[in-house]
Amino acid sequence: MKIDLVYITYNRLEYTKKSLPALLADPVEDFSLTIWDNASTDGTVEYIRNEVKDSRITDVVFSKENVGQTQAVNQIWSNSSADLLGKIDNDCIMNAGWTRILAQAHRDIEKLGVVACWHFPLEDFDENAARKAGKIQRFGNHQIFRHPWTCGTGFLFKRSVFEKFGPIDRKYTTNYWLKIAAGGYINGFYYPLILQEHMDDPKSGHCLIKNDESIQNMKDVTVVLREYNINSMKQRWVRRKLVLENLNNDPWEAAFYAGWRVMFRRGAKKLARKFSNFRSKI
Repeated sequence: MKIDLVYITYNRLEYTKKSLPALLADPVEDFSLTIWDNASTDGTVEYIRNEVKDSRITDVVFSKENVGQTQAVNQIWSNSSADLLGKIDNDCIMNAGWTRILAQAHRDIEKLGVVACWHFPLEDFDENAARKAGKIQRFGNHQIFRHPWTCGTGFLFKRSVFEKFGPIDRKYTTNYWLKIAAGGYINGFYYPLILQEHMDDPKSGHCLIKNDESIQNMKDVTVVLREYNINSMKQRWVRRKLVLENLNNDPWEAAFYAGWRVMFRRGAKKLARKFSNFRSKI
């Protein structure tokens, strides 16, 4: 199966110098790569032009303005003839061989939608909670830790699915993945988990966001900080905890993330947090 990957950069040259060589480290890994730079001004353009060479790089786009990730991937994927599509952000370090495993899963599972590498440290995966929620499921020779949405990097999905559901229509992939899951496709993380290191995660040794001041400095280039109005490390850890609770414990069925079910779940969680805070004060 032919694989087209998009690698997107916007400043943070320090991250790019770690993640791009890692992506290209396995010389026999078979994919085509498009690099898209969103008008970086910190030396990223010069680094890509002068130091990045690989026969698998089929195109390099130096956008004159920051058009965001959605416009970039929609443009590239819409012109692709590959069987599988994927995206890597420049803040993630991929491990060699990940595309081979995910591609084989797509070969063998007809209704596999988006399948991704796990973007947190392994210690943050709660296997007991996942099994209790029935989220680790077997499909032939493969297991998928099911969830209706995954991260927006380090994934593969079928081009036929992209053609069926059309371009991504929002800033994030989350709602797009939910739409695919609601359409009857199997979404989730390959299991046993394939790790990718998200360098923006506060547990990463490469993380550039280390205190409240650096949060303000990085808001321009880090979507999560900007869109969720995160202004402190405390808020950042709270957001991280909520995401992990959702991934580890919440239902895998897309129906629970729409309509009255999602309102009920949010209300129940809010009450549970209030009760937990009340008990901690007693």
